[in-house]
Amino acid sequence: MDLDLAQVRAFVAAADHLHFGHAARSLSLTQQGLSKRIARLEDALGTRLFDRSRTQVGLTPAGLRFLDPARAALAAGAAAVDAVRHGGSPIRVDLWGHLFEPLRTVRALLDDGAGPPVEIGPGRDLPGVAAALLRGEIGAALGRFHPLDDGLEQALAHRPVRFEPVDAVLPAGHPLAAAGRLRPADLAGLRLLLPAAAGRLDFLGSFAARFAIPVEPGGANLGLGHLLERVRTGGDGFALLPAELPLGDGPGIAVVPLADPTPLYAWSLVWHRDRPHPGVPALLDAFAAAGRRRRWLEYRPGLDWLPGAEDLAAVPDA
Repeated sequence: MDLDLAQVRAFVAAADHLHFGHAARSLSLTQQGLSKRIARLEDALGTRLFDRSRTQVGLTPAGLRFLDPARAALAAGAAAVDAVRHGGSPIRVDLWGHLFEPLRTVRALLDDGAGPPVEIGPGRDLPGVAAALLRGEIGAALGRFHPLDDGLEQALAHRPVRFEPVDAVLPAGHPLAAAGRLRPADLAGLRLLLPAAAGRLDFLGSFAARFAIPVEPGGANLGLGHLLERVRTGGDGFALLPAELPLGDGPGIAVVPLADPTPLYAWSLVWHRDRPHPGVPALLDAFAAAGRRRRWLEYRPGLDWLPGAEDLAAVPDA
């Protein structure tokens, strides 16, 4: 059968609102018009998608199974229209890992005047942006990629676009704060201060495990200022932050580069593997060009430490 996207859109709106009147208003339809579209869709599929009573609306098991593919069908239709129009609408790119300011990387790309038009949005974490990609709500995302549940990971494609050196941020009065640079092994007697719960901090957890450094978990992520205050008052606590994060040696803290090896934080672009937004190829080309100009993808085996470095063979210009 051929799906009628107007009927599919009516179904998704009703599934989102679980109220036919609200769903109809969201599509500028009458409630009768919305109901007719859903009834025709149910007839074509040969099954009910909603359980309806006088007081509530709910999805049937068939409706639940149909919901995600229905969203994907709408996203594919929108992508097809956008492709014909040569990507006239911006590609929505959600960012996560906000403590490390991923917007710096996108801003550098835009300052070069490269890439397709983009619209930037906030993402909570990788699972959150992965779900948004699967629903077709965004075209791409930027942050640190790490392993996910098989169902999510198999649906996504990703490519590193920047490897950023990481510095140690120490209390200014600590004996190591005066060093010109430190090895990660030199930090083994300190505590790595985590800005949030350990489960969402893949890079920091990997660093602590690799260099045998104890960690002090954080609670809610209250931002960079709160983390730096913990460093100032933490005695033997330190933080890891990207070297190009605009920080500087503020009162009570010292920023010391790390070497032998230099830890690298990988920023990756992520998109839907089977339904890529038409702007993704141009965005990847722009990141590759920026990486060559700004040396974003330099990795020196033996001198740098990069979790997952065994996957670099498939990364252009790495």
